[in-house]
Amino acid sequence: MSVKQFVEDTIKDNKVAIFSKSYCPYCRSVKQLFSSEFPDVKPTIYELDEREDGADIQEYLYQKTGQRTVPNVFVSKQHIGGNDDTRASLKAGKLGALIKA
Repeated sequence: MSVKQFVEDTIKDNKVAIFSKSYCPYCRSVKQLFSSEFPDVKPTIYELDEREDGADIQEYLYQKTGQRTVPNVFVSKQHIGGNDDTRASLKAGKLGALIKA
């Protein structure tokens, strides 16, 4: 499976998809946000630093979204962004609406 197909399938097949790095404090923060605010929703999380194709996935995500950094969060097939964007979406009520969609 190509990196593009892997990423697209992950986004399509999961309510919440988080592309992360295990050592990243912003990634930990966004994962904690989902576990505390939406405990009934289990995000699909890929730690890019623990995958051989992690750099290729991150490069494809950059091409797709224009975002070079992690976490890179998708909810209901929509790109949310990173930690700050995800928290802003939560505060604005957008994140909850997408989770329920």
